[in-house]
Amino acid sequence: MKIQAAVTHAAHAPMDIEELELEDPRADEILVRVVGTGICHTDVVMRDHALPTPHPAVLGHEGAGIVERVGAAVTSVEPGDHVVMSFNSCGRCPACVDGAPSYCHAFFPLNILGARLDGSTPLSGASGPVHGNIFGQSSFATHALCNERNVVKVDKDLDLHMLGPLGCGVLTGAGSVFNSLELRAGRSIAVFGVGAVGLSAIMAARVVGAAAIMAVDLNADRLELATSLGATHTINAGTSDVLEAINAISPVGVDYVLDTTGNLGVIHTAVAALAPRGKCGLIGAMPPGSKLDLDTTYLMSGGRAVMGIVEGSADPQQLIPRLIGLWREGRFPFDRLISYYSFAAINDAIADAEKGTAVKPVLRMD
Repeated sequence: MKIQAAVTHAAHAPMDIEELELEDPRADEILVRVVGTGICHTDVVMRDHALPTPHPAVLGHEGAGIVERVGAAVTSVEPGDHVVMSFNSCGRCPACVDGAPSYCHAFFPLNILGARLDGSTPLSGASGPVHGNIFGQSSFATHALCNERNVVKVDKDLDLHMLGPLGCGVLTGAGSVFNSLELRAGRSIAVFGVGAVGLSAIMAARVVGAAAIMAVDLNADRLELATSLGATHTINAGTSDVLEAINAISPVGVDYVLDTTGNLGVIHTAVAALAPRGKCGLIGAMPPGSKLDLDTTYLMSGGRAVMGIVEGSADPQQLIPRLIGLWREGRFPFDRLISYYSFAAINDAIADAEKGTAVKPVLRMD
């Protein structure tokens, strides 16, 4: 079928909306008409070749829409169902069998490399093949092909335009608090970087019942938003000594720290803020080969831990319905992060995200 898609041709360059050909779904695939799709920092990273995503490609991995067709082997959804698309996983490796699909042994080829596992791409244009299957969807398009493992069926009374970010950015922040760090009520947490992921973590920390929730950022407007979403303290890293400010709030350090920036200097500060037995989670994407130099005696003597986190250690089939339930209860207002744009304005939306004027841009595909 013919579709409209935003095609990435070169690093740091605008995307071009083009007519492409999308293959029919295979036996294990699902055709989704995309209604709304979020823009994530990882899309920019893939656009700019900080990850090995080949070009030309159709990016986008926070899509939500309506199932139009299903392959013969698909049983969990049917045409007309409303779905959120998340990351893809194989379902067969030890991590998937253990219920940890975000650490799927095939995560990179399934989500980053712009092709199915057999090397094929479902997209083509006037000049030949276009890389697709990004995060099992490539949702910067009017239609996307995905799989049963990366679609989550949702209630039809929900506004699909707002649900896409639950598939990655919001899921990552909240899942990091619930699953990876296993934050406990009454404990303290500091979140470094309060974009969509960090703000989702702050909302999750409030749900858990953390006693102190510290938001650290350079953007005063973001810090104000963090306060309204549950942060008990804010620290402007541009005007304050972050460690001094944290120690003034919690003299023994912080029980949990979450870094969403991927900045090595910020990570050093985050680790230095840990209390004995504290745990630091690293979410922010860093260029491959980045090295983190830490004092092993400091870590060992205090029983401190530093861990990498992918997609909030989440199973989308479980966490997305939980987040929707919390939103219905008024306890997780992730919709407050969203700014809407038309599909035609995709480059403006990405620019606003990079400038920090939009927390979570979402494209309305209709």
